[in-house]
Amino acid sequence: MVNSKAVGRLILIRHGESQCNVDGIIGGLKGCTGLSAEGKKQARKLQRRLTHTGELGDNIVIYSSDLPRAIETAKYVARAVGIEEVFKDKALKELDPGEGDGMAWKDFLDKYGVPNFKHDPDKPVADGGESWNHMMDRARNTMVKITNRHIDKTVVAVCHGGVIQASMARFLRLENNGVEANLRPEYTSITEWRGRNRVFRLVRYNDYGHLLG
Repeated sequence: MVNSKAVGRLILIRHGESQCNVDGIIGGLKGCTGLSAEGKKQARKLQRRLTHTGELGDNIVIYSSDLPRAIETAKYVARAVGIEEVFKDKALKELDPGEGDGMAWKDFLDKYGVPNFKHDPDKPVADGGESWNHMMDRARNTMVKITNRHIDKTVVAVCHGGVIQASMARFLRLENNGVEANLRPEYTSITEWRGRNRVFRLVRYNDYGHLLG
């Protein structure tokens, strides 16, 4: 039986650099083709760090978004801690671009314009796409759900910059969803929280020391 006062440990890891980002392509399920050569180097550095430090501990469960760049990064994390199973959860994905998926960024901006997340956060970014507020709610609810599900474990979620921004904005209750904070987590960076039931304490944010040598 799980202690009702137990506090969960949630570690968010951003994926490595993606090939779609290098190519200037919007990377939903259609546009994402996994990590770039540089992204794989970043993921290997992350793996070496986690293997050496053991900072994730022993009682670990690993989740990943369903996008190839996150799944590929999660495999490096899993190897570092000796775990074979990675649970895929589409609710950990980046902002859904809808009909913009697979488009070149230039073509997307020509057709839909630059999203205004501060003044119009409820507007979908494209036809069939997701709004910034919807993504923030979806990501927060998913992080809370999986942390509560594994309250006695360390939950490692390999995800995306938008999901990490959602954790900062919603758990810290930042104004305007944290848009003005200009949050830009680095590739393969580590962000850690402790808590449950939407009450979380920030332990560290955007830790990418392994990329700095």
